[in-house]
Amino acid sequence: MQPTAHTATVRIAGTEITFETGRIARQAQGAVLARSGDNVVLATVTAATAPKPGQDFFPLTVEYREKFSAAGRIPGGYGRREGRISDHEVLISRLIDRTLRSLFPDEWKSEVQVQVQVFSAEPTSDLESLSLLAACAALHVSPVPANGPAGGLRIQRVHGQWLAFAGKSQREFADLEFSVGVGPDGLVMLEGGALEASEQDAVAAIAQATEWIQRCHRAFDELRAAGGQPKWPLPPPPVLPALPETTLAALRAALQVTQKAERRAGIAAAEVAWLQSLPADQIAAAKQAYGHAVWTETRELALASGRRLDGRSTTEIRPIWSEVGLLPRAHGSALFTRGETQAIVSCTLGSPDDAQRLDNLADHGGSERFLLHYNFPPYSVGEIRPLRGPGRREIGHGSLARRGLCAVLPGMSDFPFTIRIEAEITESNGSSSMATVCGGTMAMLHAGVPLAQPVAGIAMGLISDGSRHAVLSDILGDEDHLGDMDFKVVGTARGITAIQLDNKLGGLPAAVLEQALAQARTGRLHILAAMATTIAAPAAPSRFVPQAMRIAIMPDAIGALIGARGANIKAITESTGARVSVDDNGEVLIYATDQNSAQRARLMVLRSAGVLKIGRCYRGTVTGVKDFGAFVKINAANEGLVPIEELDRQPVRHAGDIAREGEEMIVAVLGADDRGRLRLSRKQALGVDEAQIEY
Repeated sequence: MQPTAHTATVRIAGTEITFETGRIARQAQGAVLARSGDNVVLATVTAATAPKPGQDFFPLTVEYREKFSAAGRIPGGYGRREGRISDHEVLISRLIDRTLRSLFPDEWKSEVQVQVQVFSAEPTSDLESLSLLAACAALHVSPVPANGPAGGLRIQRVHGQWLAFAGKSQREFADLEFSVGVGPDGLVMLEGGALEASEQDAVAAIAQATEWIQRCHRAFDELRAAGGQPKWPLPPPPVLPALPETTLAALRAALQVTQKAERRAGIAAAEVAWLQSLPADQIAAAKQAYGHAVWTETRELALASGRRLDGRSTTEIRPIWSEVGLLPRAHGSALFTRGETQAIVSCTLGSPDDAQRLDNLADHGGSERFLLHYNFPPYSVGEIRPLRGPGRREIGHGSLARRGLCAVLPGMSDFPFTIRIEAEITESNGSSSMATVCGGTMAMLHAGVPLAQPVAGIAMGLISDGSRHAVLSDILGDEDHLGDMDFKVVGTARGITAIQLDNKLGGLPAAVLEQALAQARTGRLHILAAMATTIAAPAAPSRFVPQAMRIAIMPDAIGALIGARGANIKAITESTGARVSVDDNGEVLIYATDQNSAQRARLMVLRSAGVLKIGRCYRGTVTGVKDFGAFVKINAANEGLVPIEELDRQPVRHAGDIAREGEEMIVAVLGADDRGRLRLSRKQALGVDEAQIEY
């Protein structure tokens, strides 16, 4: 017997979305099939009913996956099967995770796994929004005791109009694009970019997205009422012992130390001194009590006195110093330091062939010319751990920094280079992604990249007890961990280019958000001014930066330039050391670090493509001799006639007296006859210098 399906439907900005539960994936604790047009996404939630013994944290795992079969494609590669999770899938997994995580109560420590899989897709549509909403609906209908309903979607502004579920062709014209997550109490997640949007624009986008998402909240409540399960009871909160006054005094004294290492050592010493006086069976509860005391005392310090762990006021920015040119052989490099956060950032310029090829449902066959790779080695925080590939945090931080810098990049027609930024975090105590933005700006300027505006980033924090609020500028790592908000704002002096927010409160009052945005702008301007003292405009490129030369050839000559299986264009590169690329319109770009290599490559390109100029001299080979003249082949594309009267300055009776088949002949181009055939002259090329011969 077919099970009953329960459905709920919502319409947002002209798009209808249907959510179904009860018919598919019934052994999961929660499952929702979401549909929008040809797009079908399944979200499932599974959870353990009890935490593992000794587990003192909440293990939430979110996995978003796209299958090529959803778009009627077979994966490439030897196995013809999807491989490891892609960066694109990681970024959407993070959006879902950050929307859901704050909904779980502190008492819940049992493992939860959320899986979202795309089963059918129109590749250019908005799968991100559909997946976010499906995951939120699945959690709400499940018995897992999360504080729902929540929802999330991506909002764009195109030609002044707010859009949701916009297609790729519409999103290309957006000047603002935010992904917004909203819980029952308000904003919980924000991620996006803009073309120098104002703070008022950001607030308006969040407000419009919130109104749309609240429609989904009502639909999810209907779905839960029809096919949801009763929520599991929460475990009782642990009973924690009170800290002795001596331990509390030692903790408060340690929190007055402004240096990170010394402060942490003092906090740890106060804990050890107390734990050593307790029997073994009380140690676990005492550790929890001490951790809670650190959390409480740190927050009270900021709320009561406005003093922070390193002694700053709530609006004060840490000392900044920087330099460019740290790495002699890099095309551009910068060292940026803010307090105890430091990044070495390099900029490398390459040809279009160095662009990253994209292969996912939405970007099959496309490429990306701006790459940003963020690395967070363990020594940056004094840790020892094995080196692995980039984790989800590194991918997410790199994506945020990249988005913030994208808005000010020159177009390909103005600056025909692939740009790669690599950030190595050498020291970290808060906001290393924002140090990457600042260092990335400076490294690109040092490499001579003509940015529209310098860009800087700042991380904001929040501590709130419900009635008192302290918005913190340029937060430390401990303030991120112990605070209620991590809010990163990237932008120029004119406006916001990227934004990211994680809110642990479950909601954020509008007045607090506006204060954080205003405070972030003030801090951003301060940082931009500090950066300008080191570098404020594009520098003259170093001798290691490749120079780009443009040539236009006829589109029908592209095949001759490339050669069979790319053999000819590869031979040009190997012979000259220059990089050569050509597009479908016949624009040839030559990249070389010295003028000699570039000129040699240029001549070889012109020869291969058959580009000739009237009045110029060329080297050719005689291919035939007739009574009326000689045929000379200049290159693979061009062969013309030297009439007998153009063979020599003196009268010639027989062409064979001057020209012999297979011999070299220097000729000048006269033009074309009335039938379009190439006319050449040996007479006009007599006596020319070697330097006057094009090739």
